[in-house]
Amino acid sequence: MSYSEPATQPNPDPTPEFVSARARRRRALRRAHFPSDEEGRADLFSHLVRRAFPSYELFVFSFVAGAILGLGYFFNAQALLLFGILVAPLLTPWIGTTLAIVAGALRLFLQTITALLISSLIIFLCGLLAGFASRTFQPLTFNEAFIHSRLWWPDLAVLTIGAILITVSFVRSEDRPYLPSALLAYELFLPLGAAGFGLGSGVGLGAIWPQGLFVFLVHLSWATVFGLITLFVLRFYPTSFGGFALTGFIFIVLVAILVIYTNFGNWLMGTAGLAPPTPEPAVILEPTFTPVAIPSTTLSAETDTPTAVIGASVNNVSRTPRPSSTAATLPATETSTSTVTAEPTPILAIIRASEGGGAFIRERPGGQVLVTLGNGSTVTIIPNDLQDVNGVIWVHVFANVNETRIEGWMIQTVLQTATPVADWQPSPTP
Repeated sequence: MSYSEPATQPNPDPTPEFVSARARRRRALRRAHFPSDEEGRADLFSHLVRRAFPSYELFVFSFVAGAILGLGYFFNAQALLLFGILVAPLLTPWIGTTLAIVAGALRLFLQTITALLISSLIIFLCGLLAGFASRTFQPLTFNEAFIHSRLWWPDLAVLTIGAILITVSFVRSEDRPYLPSALLAYELFLPLGAAGFGLGSGVGLGAIWPQGLFVFLVHLSWATVFGLITLFVLRFYPTSFGGFALTGFIFIVLVAILVIYTNFGNWLMGTAGLAPPTPEPAVILEPTFTPVAIPSTTLSAETDTPTAVIGASVNNVSRTPRPSSTAATLPATETSTSTVTAEPTPILAIIRASEGGGAFIRERPGGQVLVTLGNGSTVTIIPNDLQDVNGVIWVHVFANVNETRIEGWMIQTVLQTATPVADWQPSPTP
């Protein structure tokens, strides 16, 4: 008996996994475009809002992440900072804020932005407490806090990628966007924690605080702008007057923050030739003292002849000698001498630290930190006051910080002189 296969066989039924994956792709494709009908828009918006609405996990994980970030700044440990970012909460409320702006949902906007600001406040307070704790153990090195309280263009590039990825992933997929959220949390929470740490420690006043807070505001505005642009590209447009009004107002506020705190406006005006010319630096003329010979008059008791000495010229003026009976003994001549002591010229120096982006002014060589100054800051060196401590030359300097004179000591290697070259030889006696 021979068996033969039928000419045609029915196709096997697709596996449930395949059907599920295909269904997810269809749902994601449908969500890629904003529905045209009112019912479809309402359904999609409700679904996304439910996923983006904040929960208690946002505040719990913010506290845990803030505590770890505070320890990272306390120990100046980059590994702890990265670990704190990994346990940071999922920043879906930020996406809810952008969706509320586009939809013109003022109530949802207030709810999501309030939750996001509360979580940010928790991060700030944790850094503040860690800064207060560091006062007991100072002097410490706060390079990480100083670096993350500065605005860097590479950070803005990473922030742009994170804002775009988290928006696209949240809209087109049902999965939680952990990696893009970590990128966003890195750029938002690190400068905010550094600002709190600088305020609590009291070391970075003017350098870490409030600079870190300004960086946080710039990063939040930058990410929101690109989040809105990404929603526009995905065809999520405002469809009501409230949506247009809220979107336009928020967009103008965000752009104004970016222009003010990034100095982009001054750069743009300078490029276009609209900025006023930069005044030339004033030339300060130091007074030069030239010693002048003072006339010295000497009276001779024998000849009664005054001799005037001026420089190298000697003029002898003789008078008729008096009779010996009228000769008088004159007292010793007093010669007036004027001594001119020229004050040393102040030496200006610019901070050029190879690591950390700045340097400290300490109370004494190796002592407590008084203030942190960034690269490019100017200090005045007090001449002839140097100390050599364990092979490290310390320079006596002072600087004006927030209209306050701060006087202390800095390491010579971080200073680059701007006016007469300094003699870096320390005095034999400290």
